[in-house]
Amino acid sequence: MSFWQQLNRPFTVLAPMDGITDSIFRQMVCEAGKPDVCFTEFVNTDGILSEKAGIGIQQRLEFSAGERPIVAQLWGTEPEKFYRAAKKAADLGFDGIDINLGCPQRKVVKTGACAALISSSSSPSLREQVKEIIIAVREGGKLPVSIKTRIGSDIIITEDWIGFLLAQKPDAVTIHARTIREKSAVPAHWDEIGKAVRLKNKMRSSTVIIGNGDVKSLAEAKEKAHKYRTEGVMAGRAVLDNPWFFNPEAKVHTREERLELWKKHLDLWEKTRGQDRNFAEMKKFVKVYIRGFDGAAEIRRKLMKADSVSEAVRM
Repeated sequence: MSFWQQLNRPFTVLAPMDGITDSIFRQMVCEAGKPDVCFTEFVNTDGILSEKAGIGIQQRLEFSAGERPIVAQLWGTEPEKFYRAAKKAADLGFDGIDINLGCPQRKVVKTGACAALISSSSSPSLREQVKEIIIAVREGGKLPVSIKTRIGSDIIITEDWIGFLLAQKPDAVTIHARTIREKSAVPAHWDEIGKAVRLKNKMRSSTVIIGNGDVKSLAEAKEKAHKYRTEGVMAGRAVLDNPWFFNPEAKVHTREERLELWKKHLDLWEKTRGQDRNFAEMKKFVKVYIRGFDGAAEIRRKLMKADSVSEAVRM
């Protein structure tokens, strides 16, 4: 039995967000209120296998014990590379491996990866490629295999596409309830997630279904899981508005609490990344913490001019 089956229902998952949910940010979220499962940022199979893999790839694969269970998310196009990348992820100690079949970024889709692999039954070659990738990850990693995807490319094909994925018997499927074309421009179609759950039950599948899209709070996550009968809910963007998203103690956090968490993020970044990375990359996190209290806008303005951790702390 995989760890997915052992989680209390409904469980929560911190979504992978490229350039955001590295190990440092995941640790801050876990301290504020731990999700039941964490994902890495997506990692390219070519990158993880390269003998010249840079510090960036290595840092995408870092995690701490407090983030477990932790899932490595992979993306690419070639089953053989997925096999070897999954094996490496297993060797690194991950608890599971996720296949990204949902990222709609144009530069990624142009390579034929991620959301480009979403297909209807009228595209047997693409479906065979996806099937081979799933098999490769399962055999290479010998870990629980999950898939994160969307409900279609240009049009919604939930039953066709999700039905095909369920037939491959992954341990879990996360469904972002929009098509590739829609990106995040329209409200998430949670009714399609409910349709996928009904299809799963009809197929008597043991695959865990995780809903994703437009979840603003932990209370709403629980409501959606109950209404649409999903085993879990994944949240991403809302966590950037509230790092305490997964904390069951719903309250307004004080200026002092927000500044303390920001300083912990700064301190951990300086200890683990400060020698290799430019402080400018920390500025994208300023609004995550510095908000919701009097004077926050002025502090953010000053922080955007900072060039170092020490300067940021003084401000």
